[in-house]
Amino acid sequence: MTTSFAVLADSTDLLVDAFAKAGADADLVTHHLGQPDEATMIARAAGYPVIVVNESRVSAAVMDANPALKQILFLGTGAANFVDLPAAAERGIPVHTIKGYGDRAVAEHTLALLFAVWRDIAAQDASVRSGGWAGAPLGELFGKTIGLVGVGAIGGEVARLALALGMNVLVWARRPVEIAGVEQVDLDTLLARADIVSPHLAYTGETAGFLNAQRLRQMKRGAVFINTARAELTDEAEVLAMLHDGHLACAGLDVYSVEPLPVDHPLRQAPRAVLTPHTGWQSPEAVARLIGRAVEILVRERAALGL
Repeated sequence: MTTSFAVLADSTDLLVDAFAKAGADADLVTHHLGQPDEATMIARAAGYPVIVVNESRVSAAVMDANPALKQILFLGTGAANFVDLPAAAERGIPVHTIKGYGDRAVAEHTLALLFAVWRDIAAQDASVRSGGWAGAPLGELFGKTIGLVGVGAIGGEVARLALALGMNVLVWARRPVEIAGVEQVDLDTLLARADIVSPHLAYTGETAGFLNAQRLRQMKRGAVFINTARAELTDEAEVLAMLHDGHLACAGLDVYSVEPLPVDHPLRQAPRAVLTPHTGWQSPEAVARLIGRAVEILVRERAALGL
């Protein structure tokens, strides 16, 4: 018999510590470390009213195996990759998400990847460490043009950071963008003019594959592609092909169609690419905000359910 209100079936040491610092005790949430397969997820979640999701998937089978399940809490913004949302809706199981906790961290990571590829940091580091003394920075970012596809909270932060660097900022969005100093243009213009393209759209059924192969190829030859949003917004295979054929000068990627990235995935061997393991959102400040809000939701919903 379970004693906690919720279970985090794929926890980490970082999350265990963060929940404790946010005031969550064993009566509120139970932690299981490690990535579970579906069968393990079913076993770990059995009997809990709430499943808290980090990076594992809550399938329809997981839901059906737990008659006690009343709610799901996803530790992030876009739950579609991790929770079968149609199945949850069909079963009347609310799915909570947490927005805004890491906007600044992701924006800074976007610029960090841009600096890394533009200044050839990774290759120079590898050269020096192996006894060499070589490097080929692309130049200066001052005066260059960055194109932001989608301008929500994160895109807006990126725009302001880029403006502070003296960059020209083009934006495409479905609504008017009220950020002083940016130029709002149509998508074709953005892709043709931008030296750097960075998507910042929310991932939905409408935006899946938004930057498809045709649109990616509209980028000027020698442009740079940065993605800290979602791999599903783009054609990942085409990004790889464009790195190999030189259409892209380089790329900085924090998100992938399969995560963790398989050890034999061709992106691991991609030329002129800097890869990070979906850590754009991570900072002590962002983690504290995320878990603090998660604990608030759990406490509120436990009281509402009378458990």
